Amino acid sequence: MLKDLIIPKTLIGPLLISGVVIAAHLSFGVLDGWNKFAIALVAAMGTELVFHRIVTGKWRDLSSAYISGNSAGILVRSPMLWPFALTAAISIASKYVFRFRNTHLWNPTNFGIVVMLMIASDSMAVLSVQWGSNMWAMGMIWVIGLIVISKVRLFHICAVYVASFIFFAWIRTLITGDLFLAEIAPLTGPMYQLFVLFMITDPKTTVSTRNGQMLVAFLIAMTEMFFRLGEAVYAPFYALFVVGPVALVVDILIRERRERREKE
Repeated sequence: MLKDLIIPKTLIGPLLISGVVIAAHLSFGVLDGWNKFAIALVAAMGTELVFHRIVTGKWRDLSSAYISGNSAGILVRSPMLWPFALTAAISIASKYVFRFRNTHLWNPTNFGIVVMLMIASDSMAVLSVQWGSNMWAMGMIWVIGLIVISKVRLFHICAVYVASFIFFAWIRTLITGDLFLAEIAPLTGPMYQLFVLFMITDPKTTVSTRNGQMLVAFLIAMTEMFFRLGEAVYAPFYALFVVGPVALVVDILIRERRERREKE
């Protein structure tokens, strides 16, 4: 059975993102252009090779860079080529520049997207509703995604975030008077599919405990609500950008304190 397939952990992310790209592009040509997608992919993998070699003196596998390059190639929208390359390069470089206790704090693609929105919003945008909400494509992406996410035992993060998003959507309806279905509609869009399946479940930038992971997913959804009330178009990216690194630093400090106590 499919659920019994043995998938090496290093291939889980690349397989998932490749499945998303194939399903989405075959459905309605989601990519902004194969040349732009390729530039993002090459920039991400090239930056990974160079930075890792400089920092460690070694070569490394490119699975993480492959995921970031794919995500940047899908999410970025621009008539020019350089935003794709720069988003991917910033995403990967952030792993080597912004670190705490030898751990990078931001999901790479989330960091690159948010930085680009701050410095080059006149030259690029982010995929939002351009796919429409084709239920066949959405279903395929979620099936592929959830099978693979279950392999790394991170389904609870997705579940808590989606449930929290729906809860806070209801809260927003009480504040704004908008229709509840309109508030939860973004969950069916491509931006949220990538956000839920890749960014908030990134093993390298999630906290160490299951309860902590669920709490962080809830806090991201709550923070996103405030960004949405402020009419921020890319609210989920901003919410993860704010909550994710703070949660990771707190988690690291708690673990260090626990380890010191055990040694005493």
